[in-house]
Amino acid sequence: MGTMAVFLLTLGAIAIVMAIMAVGVVLDGRCLRGSCGGPDVTGPDGESLACATCPHRSGSPAADG
Repeated sequence: MGTMAVFLLTLGAIAIVMAIMAVGVVLDGRCLRGSCGGPDVTGPDGESLACATCPHRSGSPAADG
């Protein structure tokens, strides 16, 4: 088996695994969420934003998980 064949086989396997994970996310029905950007994020008035004060956050922490 040549080097190019091994590379293509590995690339195909990774693509299949990523597709399976994507289908799992779609079927699970939950939205993807990220953090608010960490401690270095500042609001429009210059004060530091924590995840608790993030303007894009909705709901309470108990409802998130």
